[in-house]
Amino acid sequence: MYNKILITLDATASDRAIIDHVKELAKTMHSRVVLLHVADGWAARRYGADAVSAEVTDDKAYLEIVRAEFEATGVTADTELAYGEPAEEIIRWVEEKGCDLIAMSTHGHRFLADLFFGTTVHRVRHTVEVPVLLLRHR
Repeated sequence: MYNKILITLDATASDRAIIDHVKELAKTMHSRVVLLHVADGWAARRYGADAVSAEVTDDKAYLEIVRAEFEATGVTADTELAYGEPAEEIIRWVEEKGCDLIAMSTHGHRFLADLFFGTTVHRVRHTVEVPVLLLRHR
């Protein structure tokens, strides 16, 4: 059912909920996962894939750590680092490369905080045409 699961990561503690949940789901469904992080700092937004910064170096290392964690449990995992505005890049990735499920963690903001912090999840889930699994960070 879910051959390819896209997991969006923001390199914060909120990732843990979605990583742990999808790890089990992917094992059960024999899915391949793609771990996507969007670098959105100044250098990443200005220079894209040519950006050289501590942020980009740290993001690549983080993706490799999470990839190894999935691989250690027998789940095939690939990593992708995009650059720019997170919602736009996630949507672009889905449109260009396709997946069967998008898995995202949320911060659990309410009302006004959603206007400022929940825009990525909101834009993605209302734009893509594939199922979106949202797990709230506790």
